[in-house]
Amino acid sequence: MENIYRNKTVERRRLGKVPRPFGYAQGKLHRSGRLRAHGCAGVLGGFTFIELLATVVFLGIIMPVAMQSIGLCTRLGGQSRRQIEAASLARAKLTELTCSGDWQSGEKSGDFGEDWPGYKWTTVVSSWTDSAVSQLDVTVTWQSQGRERSVSLTTLVYAEDS
Repeated sequence: MENIYRNKTVERRRLGKVPRPFGYAQGKLHRSGRLRAHGCAGVLGGFTFIELLATVVFLGIIMPVAMQSIGLCTRLGGQSRRQIEAASLARAKLTELTCSGDWQSGEKSGDFGEDWPGYKWTTVVSSWTDSAVSQLDVTVTWQSQGRERSVSLTTLVYAEDS
C-alpha cells in the first residue's frame, strides 16, 4: 500500500502537481536526465558570456602571433626561391664559361638580361698550387630587403696550352 502511494506522489511531482520544498530547482526533467527550465522548448543550454569572452580574448592573443608566423614563412619562402634561382644561374654561367673557354681572359662581370632582372654575376680566376690548374669562382648577387645577397660557386679548370 505504501509503495503505491509513494509511486503516485513521485508521479504527481513529476507532472508538477505537488508543491516542492523552498529552494528546490524548478523545471522539468529532460529525457537526458538534465533539468530543463520552464518556458524553454528543449534548449539544454549554450555558451555563457564568460566562455564567449574568454574565446574572444584567446583569439585576440593568438591571431597576431599566427599572422606574424605566416608573414615570416612567406618571407623565408621568397628568400629561398631567390637563393635557388641564383644558384641555378651561377651553375649555368659556370658551365657556359668552362665550355666556351672565356674564363681564361680574366675577371668578367655582367647581368642575366631581361629574363632574370636584378641578378648580376662576376667571375674571378685565381692560380692554384699546380700551374696547369686555375680556380674559377662565379658569384651571383641580388638585392633582397635592402641587403645585397650572393651565391658563389667554384671549380678547378685546366688552362689550355696556346
